[in-house]
Amino acid sequence: MPAQSDDTELCMNPTRDLLRRWHEGDATALGELVAQDATWITDHVHRRLGPLLRRRADTQDIVQHTLVEVLKSGPRFLVDDREHLRALLARMVENVLRYHARHDQQQKRDVRREVNLQMPTASNSVLMLSPAAAAPGPATVANAAETRDWVRLALELLDPDDRDVIQWREYDGLSFAEIAPRLGVSEAHARVRFQRALPKLGRKLQQLQQGKLGDALAP
Repeated sequence: MPAQSDDTELCMNPTRDLLRRWHEGDATALGELVAQDATWITDHVHRRLGPLLRRRADTQDIVQHTLVEVLKSGPRFLVDDREHLRALLARMVENVLRYHARHDQQQKRDVRREVNLQMPTASNSVLMLSPAAAAPGPATVANAAETRDWVRLALELLDPDDRDVIQWREYDGLSFAEIAPRLGVSEAHARVRFQRALPKLGRKLQQLQQGKLGDALAP
């Protein structure tokens, strides 16, 4: 009976089933994931980043290439709601493109050659982002690799400025003296920006671990 229930649940959640297949090594699932929402994600990213993208005629190619890299390199997760899935993937794609368009534009590089999350490689953990999978009480203690994946995913949901300052400091290892000119502020102000961004990251992390993906996706 439990196996039948699981099969029924998967049939009722094609979005989760597709993600699960991809995480289990089904290469065709990646193509399906890209195909089903690439157009929506492209339109979304173009509306928000059109002026930042140097090769606007190639927006669809750039977005699809980035989407594939996000699915391959980003934290692995399961989510039931297709709207939530494409909103999350769109945010992750936008972050990668914004990062490079915003900070590398002067060097006239090809965006497609620079697509990477610039973070540690994801672990084999699969994060459960549905309310049913959330613990009823305090979050269980995860291993270090899984914790990094939760933090990486939460980082994707921050506003660009907050995400940048944390990434520069924690992942790129820049000093506040190096971060300050990127932000156009003083070193002291850069430090304050970082300190203010950390609690926001904590709130996003808590929302994700509680299965409140809709809340985490909200501004």
